[in-house]
Amino acid sequence: MYLKTTLDNGLRLITSTMPHSRSVSICVFLAVGSRYETGAEAGISHFIEHLCFKGTPRRATPKDIAAAIEGVGGILNAAADRELTFYWCKVARPHFLLALDVLADILLHSKFDPVDVERERQVIVEEIHAIKDSPYQRVGMLIDDLLWPDHPLGRDVAGNEESVLSINRDMITGFLAGRYLPTNTVVAIAGDVQHEEVMGVVNEAFGGWSGRRPAGGYLAYEERPNTQLRVEVRDTEQTHLCLALPGLPLLHPKRYALDLLNTILGEGMSSRLFVEIRDNLGLAYSIHSSVEHLQDTGAMVVYAGVEHEKLPVAAEAILEQLSLLYKPVSKSELTKAKELSKGRLLLRMEDSRSVAGWTGGQEILTNRILSVDQVVSIIDAITADEVAQVAQELIIEDRLRLAVVGPVKDGNELKELLRL
Repeated sequence: MYLKTTLDNGLRLITSTMPHSRSVSICVFLAVGSRYETGAEAGISHFIEHLCFKGTPRRATPKDIAAAIEGVGGILNAAADRELTFYWCKVARPHFLLALDVLADILLHSKFDPVDVERERQVIVEEIHAIKDSPYQRVGMLIDDLLWPDHPLGRDVAGNEESVLSINRDMITGFLAGRYLPTNTVVAIAGDVQHEEVMGVVNEAFGGWSGRRPAGGYLAYEERPNTQLRVEVRDTEQTHLCLALPGLPLLHPKRYALDLLNTILGEGMSSRLFVEIRDNLGLAYSIHSSVEHLQDTGAMVVYAGVEHEKLPVAAEAILEQLSLLYKPVSKSELTKAKELSKGRLLLRMEDSRSVAGWTGGQEILTNRILSVDQVVSIIDAITADEVAQVAQELIIEDRLRLAVVGPVKDGNELKELLRL
């Protein structure tokens, strides 16, 4: 499925050959994100990701960078998350070398001009304001703080207004020097390419990149007692809620059983939550669940947007669906969930961007890569009893967390609802 080479400077290169693909995707992953930041640095990974698109000596303006890729019909983007930052580009096969050149240019030669720093600072502050103005995003921030209190994982990846206003260019260049290093980087490429060919051009583009070992790691997380409820009273058209439970780390042996449980609970229009909360009870237009696996923790979160007066009824109905997971699911429902999970995985692998993300994301976070066939085999082997067991171990009353944004009158009433 893939070939891997470590360059002399420590950068890891992974290629996946897709001979029938007309596109090539390059994903550059760095093991740096918001959980690596101190309180004073909150949002600096996200800030740097923005600034890498503002200009280099060869491409002086953001327009020059964007036009280089858009001029050939390609896509260039990036994102900072909790445990990684990645930059990616997808182009038609004839423009592969251009895409590689642009990515290497912005990663290794961005100017971080003081004028750009100040201008982008204001852009990010407005981004933070926009998130706060969105009840859907705001309730997600509140549930993160409940799940990971007093910890970088519980902070918004973008930081907060105070921290962003205090980050200066010296802090940015210092953070870069300690984190943006070849030994901290994986370049994953997928498309109609051959490993030997790619290895030469990647070595030419990135081989001169040097640096010391990465700065210290991240702050470990240990689950601790915390308040179960956060309510932000706001005048909104809907009441937005997130009901969450601590989940499982990325390498936990039961993580795939939890993923399957989540599929049964709230993934897709045939999931239990969608059928019961939306179709049968008519309580919500948007209702779904998701899981997140991090290095040493995780979460399972249910989101819904409901009419104000129906919040207690909706919360009770969601909790009932959680408690029903204690019992083994039927053979037909288990089979449907497995086929949905496998089908969506396999369909994603037709896209070069997804293939590069699959290999590079695993390598940067776990230092190992499972093939799609290996994951399919793991999913096929999961039993109904294993799904029920993970539900019994994780869905525990005193671990429940509820965040609400809306015109809530009685928070105490909501706390009384947190019963299984």
